[in-house]
Amino acid sequence: MKLFGRTSHKFSLTAFLLVIVLLLAACGSANTGGNQTGTTGPSNGKGCKKVGILLPETATSARWDNNDRPQLIQQIQQVTGQMPDYNNAEGSADTQLSQAEADLTKGDCILVVAPVDSVASAQIVAKAKAQGVPVIAYDRLIQSKDLAYYVSFDGVAVGKVQGQYIADHYKDYVTAGHNNTVMINGAQTDNNALLFYQGATDILNPLFQNGTLKKVYDQFTPGWDNPTAQNEMEGALTKQKDDIQIAYVANDGMANSVIAALKAVKLNGKVLVTGQDATVAGIQNILTGDQSMTVEKNYALEAKGTAQVVAAISNGTDTSSLTNGQTTKTTDGGQIPSILEQPVAIDRTNFQQVVSDGLMTQQQICQGLPKTAKYLPSGYCG
Repeated sequence: MKLFGRTSHKFSLTAFLLVIVLLLAACGSANTGGNQTGTTGPSNGKGCKKVGILLPETATSARWDNNDRPQLIQQIQQVTGQMPDYNNAEGSADTQLSQAEADLTKGDCILVVAPVDSVASAQIVAKAKAQGVPVIAYDRLIQSKDLAYYVSFDGVAVGKVQGQYIADHYKDYVTAGHNNTVMINGAQTDNNALLFYQGATDILNPLFQNGTLKKVYDQFTPGWDNPTAQNEMEGALTKQKDDIQIAYVANDGMANSVIAALKAVKLNGKVLVTGQDATVAGIQNILTGDQSMTVEKNYALEAKGTAQVVAAISNGTDTSSLTNGQTTKTTDGGQIPSILEQPVAIDRTNFQQVVSDGLMTQQQICQGLPKTAKYLPSGYCG
């Protein structure tokens, strides 16, 4: 009986240890394999069908909700077969982090993030990496070497397009002794704003240095806030006693506010005003003569590039044919594989390109636009 008791004890201990080993193996499998619910794939995005899209705001530019959102949802759904999760942070980096955490909890296995704050968003990348989830930075770079991919437009090229337009057309606005130029830039927390500024000043600095143009105001605008941009322009006008000929403005939303400040002193149409994003309001301002140009970034191309990267990650295929060797540096030493599309200058001579490229319809341009608009082609709006 004694021998039997010892054997029984050994058998129970062995069975107990076997159960522990099996449990540990199961945990290890769960940790390395990701969420195995059937809707998501294993870690690092392979097999992933459940994608989270996080966009930054809607207040300062109509593009995010009107263009990027539908294009991203449509293109990503085509390659994954599933409707992606969508969130907009409405200008709050903390909200965007919470939205990313919620997506990760739901089992999203690839995140597409247009960050509110390029530096703060590194937290999203870190949390995603801990769960084996790759992050694609969309339109705006995230400053993290752990970022998987970056899909955008060439930001320096965007600024150069704006700066070159000024270089090509300033003579229509300046006269001897009246060549004052203001620069109202985007948010310093947005890496794109820094790139736009770099590109614009690459073109404009020689003109400032040789006295062709005189820079009298240069300010980054927190949050790309449109009312703040208007206050900035009003302050510059007051300081210069309304003697301003050129207004480099980083996007259409702020340009619209700058135009409001110019209207108040009856200078609208008399100052060269740049913009960006090719919004409906921007195109209408160009046709009334209040804004000189905008920059088209064809969002369909940007969304398509993002969807192609999502598909490659999910399928485990090579992306070299997509990135063509392009990389973008992050401040922490990263070299992020990148797809960088090229921007196009839009003014009254080629504004209809925004319709042919699908950014808006002719009806949208005409809605609310006076038929007496200075540069409206005859019969265009009926």
